[in-house]
Amino acid sequence: MTRSAHHFRKMNGLGNDFVVLDLRHEPLALTDAVARAIASRETGIGCDQLITIEEPRHGGDAFMGIRNNDGGVVEACGNAARCIGRLILEETGKESVVIETPAGDTIATRAEGGDITVDMGEPRLLWNEIPLSEEFRDTRAIELEVGPLGNPVMHSPGVVNVGNPHAIFFVEDVDAIDLGRIGPMLEHHPLFPERANISVAQVFSPTHIKLRTWERGAGLTRACGTAACAATVAAVRRRKTERNITVSLPGGDLSIEWREADNHIYMTGDAAFDYEGTLDPALLTGKA
Repeated sequence: MTRSAHHFRKMNGLGNDFVVLDLRHEPLALTDAVARAIASRETGIGCDQLITIEEPRHGGDAFMGIRNNDGGVVEACGNAARCIGRLILEETGKESVVIETPAGDTIATRAEGGDITVDMGEPRLLWNEIPLSEEFRDTRAIELEVGPLGNPVMHSPGVVNVGNPHAIFFVEDVDAIDLGRIGPMLEHHPLFPERANISVAQVFSPTHIKLRTWERGAGLTRACGTAACAATVAAVRRRKTERNITVSLPGGDLSIEWREADNHIYMTGDAAFDYEGTLDPALLTGKA
């Protein structure tokens, strides 16, 4: 049964903000239109992603559903995983919790200073795992250019899937790239049959990179956790950085480790609670 109103929490990970709905005790008929209405910054609550907490489906502590602000369902969101990990850790009192997602299970644990660490699993690196629409034997740098022929603005991105597809371009200055213009074109490039998150990365040192991301279905964002993970993997594969680095995003820093021992990516960062309230019933019609 759908209620006429519904409780929500507003949270963020480094400015990547979420409306969180706990559907375990307050069911909601969540359609694309309802998700867009809630996510609207003009007439709704406003967020990059709408996150649902649901009953676990195969033995975890909770299931996390994810919709971008365009209403579309997506498989993974690293910053949201930290936020939901924080909530479930506080709720259960456990030392670690398993957050199920469409992309697989994520284990969340407490880190120093109130931060949360999430195990994002193993990256997928084969062309058909990302996926790409044509075969590339080496996905460290695929043939894709932006700009004039022979003098591209950026080229040869590394491609990685960390629950969702990413293309990472290494550039001299991330702030010199008009990602708001280039991002939408590349997101929908024919090479990416499921669209892609598009990032530009600037290497400061073997332990520090700067990153900006155009997020598939959400646009420019202050932080994208899966992009930070994908960029770290891409940088390591190109021998630009070490495996344990700081990724600086517009909203702040994440610590990312692509651990050689188990091939898993571990992300550590903030998971902040902003406020809570009750949804305007008009939003649940999808017409607000």
